[in-house]
Amino acid sequence: MEIERKFLVDLSDLPFDPKDYPARKIEQAYLCTAPVVRIRRDNDDFFLTYKSKGMMVREEYNLPLTKESYYHLLLKADGRIITKTRYVIPIENGLFVELDIFEGDLAPLVLAEIEFPDEAFAKAYQAPSWLKEDVTYSSEYHNSTLSKKD
Repeated sequence: MEIERKFLVDLSDLPFDPKDYPARKIEQAYLCTAPVVRIRRDNDDFFLTYKSKGMMVREEYNLPLTKESYYHLLLKADGRIITKTRYVIPIENGLFVELDIFEGDLAPLVLAEIEFPDEAFAKAYQAPSWLKEDVTYSSEYHNSTLSKKD
């Protein structure tokens, strides 16, 4: 089960430099968007992911892929291949912000995701001011939607 909230971010409003935190290079593509079936290269790791319907709360299953399988499936992807750099920033209450800085034709989009241990905590969470508009309930900012958007 994945429980997360998603926010737009303006890099000029950050009270820190993302480059001071660990980063990963992510490339991902979608084989299907209903249901969501995604392949992802995360640095040198490769995954196939299934996500159920939902906004803040959804089922998510990750299966490891070989590099060869990933590149074979990449040829079958629909829509754009999404590339981004993900910075992992610790915040209060043992939580982490995954700050995604999109590249290519999705730049200058920047999104932040926070995963929560339960739904009540997620609903009650008061985001810091540098996290701008809460887009958790907007499918426009799902990566699966971004893969199809012109």
